[in-house]
Amino acid sequence: MELPMGLEESKQKFIWVLRDADREDISTGEARRVELPDGFEEMVIEVARLSESITMGLPIAAWPMHANQPKNGFLVTEILKIDLTAREWENREKLVSASTIENVARKLMASEEGDAIRKRAQELGEVIRRSTEKGGASQREFDSFIAHITR
Repeated sequence: MELPMGLEESKQKFIWVLRDADREDISTGEARRVELPDGFEEMVIEVARLSESITMGLPIAAWPMHANQPKNGFLVTEILKIDLTAREWENREKLVSASTIENVARKLMASEEGDAIRKRAQELGEVIRRSTEKGGASQREFDSFIAHITR
């Protein structure tokens, strides 16, 4: 309940991705019930990979929970610099309060630091999109790989 309450209180526009994986505790297999506060509009958007958010030039509020997420969190925060972290991996057992979520959302969407992160995310997304277009670096490498394995 802290997550939707914090997002709502931030008064910022956001996309909240709910995946099937979020509906189960992977360590116990126990089902999780996603409950939203009364009046909270649920908008579920399927995002296949973190890379799609990056390609679209979207900033990220990371909250690493398991598997490869701590490494991905480090990548988007420390290397790509397109993220603010809601909770560090070392604190994964601690509850993240609604006020923490609210502060991260406001900082990401309505501050100078957030402006810089969003600008960086947009620039990175543009570079990635150009590289995958016909004649772009990634497209050339992919074409070269296909030519190599099919000869």
